[in-house]
Amino acid sequence: MKPLVVRNILKAMAENYHKECMNSLLNEIDALKKQLKKLIDECSVDPIHSKEHYRIALTHSSNALEGNSLGLMETKVVLEDGIAIGGKPLLHHLEVLGHSDAFDCMYEYEGALSEDIIKRVHRLFYHRISYAEAGVYRDKQVAIGDSRFPLLVPEEVPGLMKEWLSEAELLRKELHPVVFTALVHKEFVCIHPFIDGNGRVGRLLMNLILLQEGYGVAVIAVEGRSEYIRCLEVSRIDETEFVRFVGEMVKESQKEYLRLFSLGS
Repeated sequence: MKPLVVRNILKAMAENYHKECMNSLLNEIDALKKQLKKLIDECSVDPIHSKEHYRIALTHSSNALEGNSLGLMETKVVLEDGIAIGGKPLLHHLEVLGHSDAFDCMYEYEGALSEDIIKRVHRLFYHRISYAEAGVYRDKQVAIGDSRFPLLVPEEVPGLMKEWLSEAELLRKELHPVVFTALVHKEFVCIHPFIDGNGRVGRLLMNLILLQEGYGVAVIAVEGRSEYIRCLEVSRIDETEFVRFVGEMVKESQKEYLRLFSLGS
């Protein structure tokens, strides 16, 4: 058999294997979703309890993924007690407060994905850091760490955002919600429309969609940072690994929700 034919057969086998594995993962996630809905309907836990739990958890993890030095309990103290943490940068406190405000917006929004909601979320997160740049598409060229893929020049951002969002809601009808939310996060970060805060806004958008579709908030653990960044980088060529990574995070977060509600019921 010719080498090219062998390679094509192996590629097809690998694609089928990944598809079967992904379908299995999505089925697990949806089974957990059903369990969670049943438990929420039956238990007496105030929904505010879970909202406040995840405000702290997501704020801490999402900021920590970007280098924020405030720990989980320090984040809790800043948000619940309004106390600054000695020796920690002012910027890191502002990121906590901003993310908390943006979390509220994300948690309560029920409409379609749009430029308006994206700019609103960024404005809430970033206005204490730079009022002039909050909720405004960047006018400077930026780069993502050690990524080998160059970002769009600023002039291309507005047009591509409109084009992407016009297709997003159509795509939403065709894909499983977890696959769709992973692709939204990936595409948003690749466009990188704002001067800073794109990763955090991307994760908030991801959770906005999950909440709208009946799933719980998904937290990307700080310990998974290297794998998260690697999968995001690879997603520029092949999205399979990143979609699966997000799926695993959603699955673990649904399990955490079940534990949280079970303890409070």
